[in-house]
Order: sequence, then C-alpha cells, then structure tokens
Amino acid sequence: QVQLVESGGGLVQPGGSLRLSCVVSGSIFNIYAYGWYRQAPGKQRELVARVDIRGTTNYTDSAKGRFTIARDNAKNTVYLYMNSLKPEDTAVYYCKADILFLADCWGQGSQVTVSS
Repeated sequence: QVQLVESGGGLVQPGGSLRLSCVVSGSIFNIYAYGWYRQAPGKQRELVARVDIRGTTNYTDSAKGRFTIARDNAKNTVYLYMNSLKPEDTAVYYCKADILFLADCWGQGSQVTVSS
C-alpha cells in the first residue's frame, strides 16, 4: 500500500507564496506519476500540476508561470511551490499517486486560503 501525507497549507495574503509537501511511503515502486489537485467549495476537483517518473510536468493554465511541481526522490516527497497566489486559488489541495495496476492513492488534503 501507498500512503500520502500532505502539509504546508494555511492562510496567505494575495501575492504571497506557499509550499505544499506530500510525503510518500509504502510500496512506491509502482508509482508512475504524482499530481496535485484542488477542490474549491461548490466546485469539482481539478488537476493543478502533474509530474511523471521521467520528470515530465504539466500544469493547468491557471497555474502556469506561478506554480511549480517538484520531486525529491531522496526524501520521497513531492512539492507544490505556489507563488503570486490569488483568492481564486483558495481550495483544499490534494496529492495523488498514480499506481501501475492498482487504484490511485490520495492524500487527506491541505487547506489553502488566500485572503487579505
């Protein structure tokens, strides 16, 4: 089994920055990609950023140029660096692992609130 534990959310003013962390443990050898998703109140969960095992990244349009997804293999951690945050970035952010031959694994979520 795979476990994902997120941290790093909180309250930040518009224009500020946050770093989300997702520590991965368990049977990680079949993981072929990681993603950060978010869900705002009353909205569907959406993909924010994704990185595969080759290091290829992709971002939703609203995140391009402001957010960066990165992996630290030595620490089994996936990060989401968020800069120039806007109120519309307010959401619960989830880490997800795409696992070969098994169901995807989700973290518990981390609240990010952008407000003055």
